[in-house]
Formats: sequence, C-alpha cells, structure tokens
Amino acid sequence: MAERRLGIIMNGVTGRMGTNQHLVRSVLAIRDAGGVVLRDGSKIVPDPVLVGRYPEKLSALAQAHGIERTATDLDRALASKADAIYFDAVTTDLRKANIEKAIAAGKHIYTEKPTATSLTDALALYREAKTAGIKHGVVQDKLFLPGLVKMRLLKEAGFFGRMLSVKGDFGYWVFPGDGLPAQRPSWNYRKAEGGGIILDMLCHWRYVLDNLFGAVRAVSCRGATFIDRRWDERGRPYPADAEDAAFATFELEGGVVAQINSSWQTRVRRDDLVTFQVDGTEGSAIAGLTRCWIQPDVATPKPVWNPDERRSDDFFAQWQEVPDSEPYPNGFRAQWEMFIRHVGEDAPFPWDLLAGAKGVQLAELGYRSWAERRWLDVPALEA
Repeated sequence: MAERRLGIIMNGVTGRMGTNQHLVRSVLAIRDAGGVVLRDGSKIVPDPVLVGRYPEKLSALAQAHGIERTATDLDRALASKADAIYFDAVTTDLRKANIEKAIAAGKHIYTEKPTATSLTDALALYREAKTAGIKHGVVQDKLFLPGLVKMRLLKEAGFFGRMLSVKGDFGYWVFPGDGLPAQRPSWNYRKAEGGGIILDMLCHWRYVLDNLFGAVRAVSCRGATFIDRRWDERGRPYPADAEDAAFATFELEGGVVAQINSSWQTRVRRDDLVTFQVDGTEGSAIAGLTRCWIQPDVATPKPVWNPDERRSDDFFAQWQEVPDSEPYPNGFRAQWEMFIRHVGEDAPFPWDLLAGAKGVQLAELGYRSWAERRWLDVPALEA
C-alpha cells in the first residue's frame, strides 16, 4: 500500500485544547494508527511541526510524543516546501495575520474559530483563500458530539414532527484564579486578545443551529461581565473586560425559536455542561455531550399545576435514553480525517472559511444587538 507523508504546521497547540484534542487525540492518533486511507487504498500519514513562542514548552511537548520538529519562527516554518497544511489554534487576535501569511505561502488552511475578530476580516480571509486556490476548513467540533449526532438522526427520522423550539444551556463556573486556578486561559477575558463569550460561543451556536435545527434568520443578544477582576496563569490580577455570559434568542428558518444561554459563571444542575432540548409536535429530545433522551407524544405525561403540594413526579425518569447504536469517534479526529482526505483526494469538506465567517457574523450581530438593545436580521452570506 502506497504511503505518503503530509507535513502539518501546527501553531498554538501547547495550550490544553490544542494539545489534547488537535495534537494528541487527532493528528498523533492518526499518525500512530498508520494514517488516513484514501479511496485508492493509499495512505496519508501526518507529520507535524510544532510552532509556538516558548521553545521549552515546544521541546517538552515534542519529546513527550515523539515529534522531531519544532519552530519558534512562523515565517521560517511557512517557507518550508515540505509542509502542505497550516493549522491555527493561537489567540483570536493573532489568527488573521497568521492565516494570511500561510495563504501567501501556498499552504492549505485548517483553523480553529473564530477565524477573525470581525466579519470584514473573516470574509477577507475567505476571499484570499479562494483567490489563492488553496483548500481551507474550519473546526466545527460540536457537530460530532455523540449527543448531537443522535439528535440529528432523530430529526432526519422525523421524530419531532414539526419542530417548534430549541433551548440550549451551556457553561460552568470558571474560578477567577485568586484561589483555585482558573480552568480557562486568561486571554478569554481580555477584549484586546479576542476574548469574550459572545465571540467564542456564538460562532459555535451558528454552525450547530444552521446544520441541525434551521438556518439562523435573526438574533437578539444580551451579554454581561459578571466578574471584572481575575488572576492570570502566573497569579497576577488583571481587569477582565470581556463578557463572561451571553443570553441569546434566535429566529430560525421555518419559524423555529431557539434560546441559548452561555455562561462561564454558572453552577451546573443539569444533565451535562451543555444541553440542547428540542420540542416538536410529535416529540421532544434533550442531548448533552454524549447522551440523548426522548419523550414521544404518546409517552408524554399530563402534569397538572398545583403549587400547594410538593410534587412527587420524577420528571427525569419520564424520558427514554437513545442507545449508542454506532461507534462515536473523537469528533476533532473525525474532522481532521475529513480535511486530510479533502487535501489528499479532493473529498468533500463543507465547513470552509465562509462557514467560519458566518460564525463571526453572528457574533458581531450579537454584540451589536446588545449595544442597540434590539433584534437584528442575519443577512445571507454568499460564496
């Protein structure tokens, strides 16, 4: 079986998400499994070069995982003709400039989101990539969550009847850092570095809503900065000027209403760190990261409002769990394999830089809605 190497420049993977999901559980897992098999039976084996600002971090990560190449000079790494893909997982404020350099160097682009801090910049990246004729893709990881895969199958099977509404609840308590260390990097809470939960999470909610429940047509959003003083990775206090919570309502194609609360300052009392409930005329479903429960119309209880007595109903027990009927691979790895096939044999890959721009568009409209205290339509973005 023919085998060919695919050099991947991986910028910004020394952070928790980049290391765990993109490097170890995706690119290295693919490498260690022997590569991605193409339609003709040949294999593509990824060969990463790690790029970052801190040589000691890069060296330690490379040695721990049998990686031979590291670099602290992105320009020099991009100049190498041996590497075909540039992957970006750095802070959002640096992403556009990095991707533009990679496009100019002729690299295919695979990137985390948001792809930029403004719609103008996000669309500029898409147009530059199209003009350059390179392949480009954006991470859309939540579409691969087992819970949402089950939700998609329910929709495709017609389980809901006419879909009425979607209710999403995301978040958990992120410690400020003055006692227990914070679970998220400090740049998330600095506007100047591309922080803010609206820019972060509305990019996610755009592709989740568009792909699973209906195209987003309008948005109303209210943000909040509940904790404005935090402590960074070195224990130093800093002003947190980016919002840490967002409360958004969306009008979807077909008249579906979606409401999604996102907060890094909420304590969890629900099935998972994120849940999506869909209500339809024929049934309802609620999905977390991995599990999904249903309540069809014929099995829906008939509660009666009575505030004078303590309820004895076990509402959670009235739902039936959807079984794990198929294997669910790591979603980041599954999408990496799709993009490698896209590069290697022109296999389909629907989530390009235009899809990334749609996420930035919704976030930008969310900020504007908050500032103007009103609903805003979401114009179509055409290729």
